[in-house]
Amino acid sequence: MSTPLQIGPHTVQPPVVLAPMAGITNAPFRTLCREFSGGKGLFVSEMITTRALVERNEKTMQLIHFDATEKPRSIQLYGVDPVTVGKAVRMIAEEDLADHIDLNFGCPVPKVTRKGGGSALPYKRNLLRAIVREAVTGAGDLPVTMKMRKGIDDDHLTYLDAGRIAVEEGVSAIALHGRTTAQHYGGTADWDAIARLKEHVPEIPVLGNGDIWSAEDALRMVRETGCDGVVVGRGCLGRPWLFADLVAAFEGRTDAYVRPTLREVADVMVRHATLLGEWIGDEARGVVDFRKHVAWYLKGFAVGSEMRKRLAITSSLEALRAGLDELDLDQPWPAGADGPRGRTSGNNRVVLPDGWLKDPYDCAGVGEDAELDTSGG
Repeated sequence: MSTPLQIGPHTVQPPVVLAPMAGITNAPFRTLCREFSGGKGLFVSEMITTRALVERNEKTMQLIHFDATEKPRSIQLYGVDPVTVGKAVRMIAEEDLADHIDLNFGCPVPKVTRKGGGSALPYKRNLLRAIVREAVTGAGDLPVTMKMRKGIDDDHLTYLDAGRIAVEEGVSAIALHGRTTAQHYGGTADWDAIARLKEHVPEIPVLGNGDIWSAEDALRMVRETGCDGVVVGRGCLGRPWLFADLVAAFEGRTDAYVRPTLREVADVMVRHATLLGEWIGDEARGVVDFRKHVAWYLKGFAVGSEMRKRLAITSSLEALRAGLDELDLDQPWPAGADGPRGRTSGNNRVVLPDGWLKDPYDCAGVGEDAELDTSGG
């Protein structure tokens, strides 16, 4: 049995966290992952923009809706202005909108970094400290965690400084994705950096993120880095039952991994699309939103390209089910389907505000106008 992860008053056992992913980790997907895990673990919302939250943007207010069975309720916040972040956190605390707040300092997407946000922000040490201080102060009894990357690129690493700032400002736990902004999702995650961060900030839990494609990968990360838990992102795309495997692995039941047939996968696909329709309030829009998941669910199975295309343009549950029923549903779980999935692009040019790298402490030019106004990444 693994050691439980403690995040403020919340005990997370096994120490497994679903990474926030834009357009993916909405309430329906979290429901599926939680069902497979038996309710064990921590499942974080997709990225919520602090400005949009404070302004009570309609889409954002829907994104922070949690199912009654979600405990603890975890919201990930993105912001670049300490005042706006503080307002958003106080709103969450005062209106009982969540039980845990995670701060996003890891997003590598250009529309985020060009504003100085996400994984670009920790380079500005004083700004990072100001945001974290406002968040922890505004949160009251709610634990605040943060997710970050190693740095902007190999010449501008920030994770050790950011870790110390997190400890000094009262953050409850840190998650490190072992890549730089420049790497995006390419190359191999640097698990050695996770081990270094753990040694650098022994006072609080450190969670490792990056290249966890199977339950065995998660056990190996903990063993090799000494981290206190794992954050799983792309590995669970089209595979929410990975959380059943993770629970089994951390409980020492490595013979209990889920290896669904295509028939069982098809049933999960229809349930996922159904949940999305119920959540959105429109079956057709739910099925359209589900389209992005089709290729992930079918990875490795013998499904012809024409059928894959057809399933990826369905707009009703009936059409989705009918298409799936035409497949050879008795296919066993394919060898190799546990491997990498999702985006793998790397070595991107990092888009930053003008002069961002000149001074790691000067925060001039960053303020409310740098806040994104839409949630979900």
